[in-house]
Amino acid sequence: MLKNLKEAFPDVIRSERMDLVPVTRESLLCQMDEGPHARKELSAVLDASVPEEWPPEHWEPHVVDYLLKLIAEHPDAVGWCRYLLLRRGTGRVLIGTFGCTFPKPETGEAELGYGVLPSWQRQGFAAEAVMAMMPWLRMQRAIHAFVAQTFPSLYGSVRVLEKCGFVSAGAGEEPGAILFRKTINNIV
Repeated sequence: MLKNLKEAFPDVIRSERMDLVPVTRESLLCQMDEGPHARKELSAVLDASVPEEWPPEHWEPHVVDYLLKLIAEHPDAVGWCRYLLLRRGTGRVLIGTFGCTFPKPETGEAELGYGVLPSWQRQGFAAEAVMAMMPWLRMQRAIHAFVAQTFPSLYGSVRVLEKCGFVSAGAGEEPGAILFRKTINNIV
């Protein structure tokens, strides 16, 4: 058991109901295999229970491979690019992910995304993660705007972005996707 979460994960961000813990090489490697053994290893690394429904939708092997490569090439990506959402309560439970790209040098835009396991959706956790992360991200790097892409049929995702102050900004990169933007007026 971890005695001091801040010591083990110095870049942990705390929201009202969650600890947002940076994805590390170690937490990714134990997810390379599937099944109960991988969940048990991840549980030990995070000092949190890992539900059987883990991983969330779109957390596919190529995502883990991409993140391992990103961390190897850019060590500063740890504590920036991807966080795991741990619900606090009687014990911590892994409920989802949050991610953010490095801001584009030419525009200062950083793209964010999130995913919450089905049994934890529609309880405000995605919006809580976005609202906790945006100020922290702005303190780390110059960001002029946050962007996110989703599909109109994903009403919950659209609602999260609207709740967090994003506005529709046209078509996204994938066919049928829509882009949302939150411009930052006061750069930290």
